[in-house]
Amino acid sequence: MSERIEKLKQAIELTEHCRADHVETRVVLEGYGEAPIWEGVVETFQLTNHPTAKRAYAWLRGVAHSPLEKPEEEYTIVLGLPPVNSPETAVRAAIMAIAAKARQ
Repeated sequence: MSERIEKLKQAIELTEHCRADHVETRVVLEGYGEAPIWEGVVETFQLTNHPTAKRAYAWLRGVAHSPLEKPEEEYTIVLGLPPVNSPETAVRAAIMAIAAKARQ
């Protein structure tokens, strides 16, 4: 298992208080018309002993607060609860959550 997948697994297990087993890796490209909005690698995990979800979708991205700063890793975890049922719908849900937060 890669270091990136292991970090995501640990983050899920710590935040969701359950066991997470890696299922698959998928590249997701989400766009609006011809314009790309988000592109990245999404990991799917099977959850054991989670009270409501059987799957979680997770990814990492580097966030730099200035051009001279080393990027910090930012974790995104989306539980597989309706309507989220795939890496693609997890990305869409995360984009919608960011947009809703920005409007507040």
